[in-house]
Amino acid sequence: MKVGLYFDLRNPHAWRQDPARLHAFTLEVIEEAEHLGADSIWLSEHHLFSDDYVAAPLTFLAAAAARTSRIRLGTAVVLAPLHHAVDIAEQAAMVDLISGGRLDLGLGSGYRIPEYELFGADSRRRYAQTDARAQQIRSLLSPGGVLPQPVQAHVPIWMGYQGPQGARRAGLLGERLLSADARNWAPYRDGLRDGGHDVSRGRMAGWVNAWVSDDPEADWPTVRVHMVHQFDTYAMHGAEGTGQSAPRPIDPDRIRGGTPDSLLGYFWCDRPQTVAAKICDYTAAAPVDTVLIFASLAGMPEDMVIKHVRTVCTKLAPLLATCDRTVSTNDPES
Repeated sequence: MKVGLYFDLRNPHAWRQDPARLHAFTLEVIEEAEHLGADSIWLSEHHLFSDDYVAAPLTFLAAAAARTSRIRLGTAVVLAPLHHAVDIAEQAAMVDLISGGRLDLGLGSGYRIPEYELFGADSRRRYAQTDARAQQIRSLLSPGGVLPQPVQAHVPIWMGYQGPQGARRAGLLGERLLSADARNWAPYRDGLRDGGHDVSRGRMAGWVNAWVSDDPEADWPTVRVHMVHQFDTYAMHGAEGTGQSAPRPIDPDRIRGGTPDSLLGYFWCDRPQTVAAKICDYTAAAPVDTVLIFASLAGMPEDMVIKHVRTVCTKLAPLLATCDRTVSTNDPES
């Protein structure tokens, strides 16, 4: 199992940096991560977040492509229903060309009503639209589609679905699944089989909420403050436009001791060996190719970000490379 570093370029008011410096520093971190042997970096997309958030991940990946030579470059995710399929495909092909064939294209539906209103899109049809975009982009990235064509003959497309219904749809499409939750393997596998795809070619990857440190207790007072901002703002922005009140602020100490039953229900701040064991257990018996870990949490000090990235790349990654992967392609009853 490999490790990918996840970036969102948040810039909260409490720790506000010059935006140009934040973007330049992130590119420096990506270069350092490649030097340290990281397998991939990934960026997401959001709009109208109060702390900025990266809004053009493929544009940023083009810059990262020009600064690197080996590390794979992923989106997790492009909000597919907000964009025309041709626009996504052409940008994706450009990144793949600049990088020499290193793009992983993650597509998702998003969840924020204000984003759909900003683009004049219909949030009620977002799942069907995301599936349709994936099919359109797959065709456009194939011979006879957009020009110039990408370097990779079959650009990996990852579907950013977190629940069992979405996992099944990713399988029916014959694409990869952006979820590291082993519970989603069964519906994803069934979708692959029912869609006439080779189950053995199923691949999963996804987020884990973790801060990896040789001295987690020393880091925790700083980590908890930035983690609270990250989790609470995700919940706040998710509630906007729904008519529902934002959830109550999280209890970081309870979350730290939580289990990964939901995306924002846990956070591991621990030593590499402990985090590795938890990841191996969380992904057990599923074809999880890569786990994604935030390089920074919402405006963290630069020195802590660099230290964290080095710990992930040099201490966590070797442990995960030896994680036992026994994947079942059969139904449990058979």
